[in-house]
Amino acid sequence: MPAPRDFSEFWPFYLGEHRHPVNRALHYVGTGSAYLFLAWIAWTGRWSLFPLALVIGYGPAWIGHFFIERNKPASFKYPLWSLVGDMKMLRLRLTGRMRGEMIRLFGSTAPAPDAPQRART
Repeated sequence: MPAPRDFSEFWPFYLGEHRHPVNRALHYVGTGSAYLFLAWIAWTGRWSLFPLALVIGYGPAWIGHFFIERNKPASFKYPLWSLVGDMKMLRLRLTGRMRGEMIRLFGSTAPAPDAPQRART
């Protein structure tokens, strides 16, 4: 994939790397847990534990990539856009719109690894 110029170009690639529902679920658990942990850190002032939030957030996600999707996490190449992608994916899940987004882009909630992206309309 050529380097995306903006997040709207990155987003379909990002979701293409998260085709398996279990991988997405691991991302929701990791991202949600990291948010809760960060809130706890802010509440208690235990800022020295901040690096642990990264482990809590990325640990489950990377398990999903390495053992379920069998691909490399997008965060390795695009760390900031991947963080925004994680947040958007969680927001879509919490608002009940993630299924529709997968169908819009790939025609299925669990597209095959080689399923092409749908043409934009």
